[in-house]
Amino acid sequence: MTAISRNPHLRQDFAASLVVFLVALPLCVGVAVASGVPAELGLVTGIVGGIVTGLMRGSSLQVSGPAAGLTVLVFEAVREFGLPALGVVVLATGALQILMGTLKLGRYFRAISVSVVEGMLAGIGLVLIAGQLYSMSDAKAPASGLAKIAELPGALFGAVGKTDALASLLLGAGTIAVLVLWKRMPKQVRTVPGPLAAVGLATVVALVFSLPVATVEVQGLLGSIQPPPLSAFADLASIGLLGTVVAFTLIASAESLFSAAAVDRLHDGPRTEYDKELIAQGAGNALCGVLGALPMTAVIVRSAANVQAGARTKASRVMHGVWLLLFAALLPNVLGYIPIPALAGILVYSGAKLIPVREIVSLWREHRGEALILVVTAVSIVAVSMFEGVLIGLALAVAKTAWEASHIKLEVVDKGAGPVQAHLSGNATFLRLPKILDSLEALPQDRPVELDLSGLHHLDHACRTALENWAERHSAVGTEPVRVTAA
Repeated sequence: MTAISRNPHLRQDFAASLVVFLVALPLCVGVAVASGVPAELGLVTGIVGGIVTGLMRGSSLQVSGPAAGLTVLVFEAVREFGLPALGVVVLATGALQILMGTLKLGRYFRAISVSVVEGMLAGIGLVLIAGQLYSMSDAKAPASGLAKIAELPGALFGAVGKTDALASLLLGAGTIAVLVLWKRMPKQVRTVPGPLAAVGLATVVALVFSLPVATVEVQGLLGSIQPPPLSAFADLASIGLLGTVVAFTLIASAESLFSAAAVDRLHDGPRTEYDKELIAQGAGNALCGVLGALPMTAVIVRSAANVQAGARTKASRVMHGVWLLLFAALLPNVLGYIPIPALAGILVYSGAKLIPVREIVSLWREHRGEALILVVTAVSIVAVSMFEGVLIGLALAVAKTAWEASHIKLEVVDKGAGPVQAHLSGNATFLRLPKILDSLEALPQDRPVELDLSGLHHLDHACRTALENWAERHSAVGTEPVRVTAA
């Protein structure tokens, strides 16, 4: 029995795997360099995401690897705790994901407010763009997100007056221009993925013109793998490190499962099994942690490329991991020719795509509360930090839901004679109790009242007690007793 007869979709999957490999290669390297770790570690995560996570059940066509969305958080973790601690954080993240998947908590990530997730990605995108523009300008980026943005004009202006910095800036800008214009190229040209074309052209230009720009440092695949020492696990007693683990877990899991939902809309194949996908992501991250590599998430860019290239089964993503492994093992020195400003340009472009400008405009027109949550989450991430920004967004979303859940309407019908009719509808909670009592106490004291509560969806104990007390007071002045229609 031939391989094709065993897998009738092997040809489509093989072709798709090559496309995904070509898309993933520059992104794996770029994310690693931007995260402040050896470039090869990005390839390690891509290999694990393809071969290990790719073989497991969950989402059949979704592709995992290092993601731009975690770059800022990884960079901060490495700067604060050191590279050995990164493996501990990623391993703990994987263990938590496996636990949550086993407890069937994967589906609950879909309950997270979309505005919070989009705000999180927008905040990451802003910090990523600002940070990578410094790399393009051959300048050192400040530590905080606000400082990155505030000092950026000076850094860009300063680059214009320096030959090396100007060459770096122009090469990065040219990379972005190729990515923006690639969609308008003829179809035959676009068979080469845009990121690969942009990096390839930048590399050729840098070599031909001998541009004085920084290139990727190469250590070799085995030389870059550094499992965390046992002493690094003692850092798990640190509140700061535990907070980082929680942030990694929430963001990586939410991004992966939201990506799975998006990929499901792109094809007609089997739907994602969310809990199993979370276990698969956890297994991949656990192995990445053991190897001291970057954390992984499902990546919508690679996943969409996989579907659009005609992939039919998980074989395509597994083969893409094999191609990454072969490249890292056989051609590692090629990485040394890639200019860092070109990789920075790719991440600036990727960061811009994380900012949902159209969604913000649409939300502002239809749901201003959601738009506010999105913007506040993004600004908080830039101004404070990733973890605190997400917590602020979640708190706002909960507060907004509580406010809307307590919405109540009082309709008064007074025909001038007979009883005054008061109809309450919605949710009567203690949050709206002052408004309810103010409206009821404003009713005429010398007229009988019929209070209709049948339109209420919820009536909490505090409101029920307050309404009974109001009815007693209203009836105590000699008026007919208030007639109440129960909820």
